[in-house]
Amino acid sequence: QVQVVESGGGLVQAGSSLRLSCAASGRTFSSYAMGWFRQAPGKEREFVAAISWSGGRIYYADSVKGRFTISRDNAKNTVYLQMNSLKPEDTAVYYCAASYGSKWWAGYEYDYWGQGTQVTVSS
Repeated sequence: QVQVVESGGGLVQAGSSLRLSCAASGRTFSSYAMGWFRQAPGKEREFVAAISWSGGRIYYADSVKGRFTISRDNAKNTVYLQMNSLKPEDTAVYYCAASYGSKWWAGYEYDYWGQGTQVTVSS
């Protein structure tokens, strides 16, 4: 099993940057693909970005492509989401999740989820 805990959220102005971190427990962290998702008030949770176990494959939602960067450090059992040029529409609770499935790149088959961290972008 993998347990994940997100951190780094906050309240920022539009155009600012934030870096979210996701600390994972478990010796098998490096075996899992990791993803970031978000859920805005009144909306369904949506896929943001995903990274393979090695970091060699990365995918982004079109809405964040070019602004967000996902990365991971397997030695630290941590995955990051660097968010630049933030917009008010990026406001959401951001979740980190781990996947051992084959469709992780499309945002599916995530088995372990964190509690989320709030990101609020003011205009």
